[in-house]
Amino acid sequence: MTVSREAESRDPRTARALGELLRRPRYEVLALPGTADQVLEHVPREVTVTVTVSAHRGLEPTVALSEQLTQAGFTAVPHLAARMVRDGQHLAELVARLDEAGIYEVFVVGGDADPPVGEFSEATQVLGAAGGHRLTGVAAYPEGHPKIGDRELDRALLAKRPMCGYAVTQMCFDAVAVRRWLRHARDIGFDRPVHVGIPGPVDTLRLAKVATRIGVGPSLRYALKQRGSAKLLRPGGYRPDRLLAEVAGAGVAGLHVYTLGDVSATERWRQRTLGHLAHA
Repeated sequence: MTVSREAESRDPRTARALGELLRRPRYEVLALPGTADQVLEHVPREVTVTVTVSAHRGLEPTVALSEQLTQAGFTAVPHLAARMVRDGQHLAELVARLDEAGIYEVFVVGGDADPPVGEFSEATQVLGAAGGHRLTGVAAYPEGHPKIGDRELDRALLAKRPMCGYAVTQMCFDAVAVRRWLRHARDIGFDRPVHVGIPGPVDTLRLAKVATRIGVGPSLRYALKQRGSAKLLRPGGYRPDRLLAEVAGAGVAGLHVYTLGDVSATERWRQRTLGHLAHA
């Protein structure tokens, strides 16, 4: 089922919401060799590009790619992982480097490094210094976190609220879970804008590996059940159309698309979907 058909079965407000989300999304890209070339070739400048960080590669590739994309005219948002910051001096050097590059937005997470490389272990410990005059995003987890309990996630979210400008939800395949989390976040007092995280079109075997690693297996199983595993698991079988249509009216502020290494496929899907909506 395509987004255009979904939109046709809904009221015009949902179609408008879909268009607004797709016109200025955020693309999350991997800090790997060749990513800059993919972005420069396929992504228009109005799309914000966020750059991941990995415990294996460290912060340097993330900051370097963000600098390169910013110089090329993109709004680039580096992910800063607290567990990969050595100490206060290292953090000050990172902040100065971002200032010099003209990077005015960051996404701060705790990170996966275990043990931490230095004195920081939580996003709240670096948020204030890393943000400063910047717009700062933080992570949210509609399906929970594989290593952190729900009460602790709530506590951390509210602790980050005064220091952040928005939240981005972890990749999720279940619109019901996303909507439930949004209601819960508002109920406990988190009032910042929320960008909903969805996977882009991707080979589903790769998607399954990523989903299992980051702890979103339950909603992937839900997606398999809803769409039929044989269809979904063929190469290139996953498309986020139905999920996007179901979250568009949930009061989210923006769309955060996990490109999972295939930037060109994500942009082709976005342009095709916008074309469908324009003619619906």
